[in-house]
Amino acid sequence: MVALGAGLAVLVGLGAGIGIGIATAKAVDAIARQPEATNNIRSTLIIGCALAEATAVYGLVASILIILMVK
Repeated sequence: MVALGAGLAVLVGLGAGIGIGIATAKAVDAIARQPEATNNIRSTLIIGCALAEATAVYGLVASILIILMVK
């Protein structure tokens, strides 16, 4: 059961990866449509990717805590 719980917590990384991929695709599309707004789009994309990666790290930490604390 511990491994199952840890595995489910790690699935947060999958969601973060999908989210970053979608955000990057939308940013590239926005830059293609409006090249003069590249700097604003890029800075917003970097902030969004950092937040998505933070959720992945929280999931990793939760899975490690589940493995170490439940035993």
